[in-house]
Amino acid sequence: MQTLLEKTRRMNQRLSMAASEVDFDASAKVIRDSIDCNVFILDKMGRILGSALLDDFDCSALKDEILAKNEIPASYNERLFLYRETVANLKSDECVYGLETQCPHIPTVATILPVIAGGERLGTLLLTRGEGKEFDDEDLVLAEHAATVTAMEIVRHNQDTVEEETRSRTAVQVALGTLSFSELNAMRHIFEELGGTEGFLVASKIADRVGITRSVIVNALRKFESAGVIESRSLGMKGTYIRVLNKKLLEELKKLR
Repeated sequence: MQTLLEKTRRMNQRLSMAASEVDFDASAKVIRDSIDCNVFILDKMGRILGSALLDDFDCSALKDEILAKNEIPASYNERLFLYRETVANLKSDECVYGLETQCPHIPTVATILPVIAGGERLGTLLLTRGEGKEFDDEDLVLAEHAATVTAMEIVRHNQDTVEEETRSRTAVQVALGTLSFSELNAMRHIFEELGGTEGFLVASKIADRVGITRSVIVNALRKFESAGVIESRSLGMKGTYIRVLNKKLLEELKKLR
């Protein structure tokens, strides 16, 4: 049998391989295989960042009500946040995920590990088993280590998200800065008419209504396309197909109203 040290080293190796880019599903699978349990990595809002189920664990309610929605019930997440430190082997004859359904795997067993970094609660590492199989001391040592690694991954993920949002916003602002006043006015009307992130528009009709030439709209769309914030395609008499590639575009246009 592997010693605890060997198990820890093996889990570290697998996690380091999975963490070349932040991939919570890959990390959850490593934790599942190391501890032999179902794994859920949750952010502080109860959204599922990553998950991995045991091969022999089958629960349609879990798949339909939680995994399909990619989040746990809000009331259950609130209960999880009441735990400020690791709580092991919580047994129940009810659904361990807070669903109002008859569980085929009772008694269920849950171990709840708060994911904390810099004194801030970032989420929860939820480990579960069925049929009353408890987590032993070695499992809990590995789980605590996994929670620490998960905290670092969430911090990195949050930083990457902020950086990506900054890049996206900057790209939009640069694109807007290339437009003339009439082009900017045209784009405001175009995307108000679009009413979402993609659709079809007849540029000539909008040009007539706004009181500008069609060429102003065409030039503005070309500038946006060159900046990589939209893609557009002329469909002749049917109009122009437009799809927003940069989600910050609509947000920044709203600020200019």
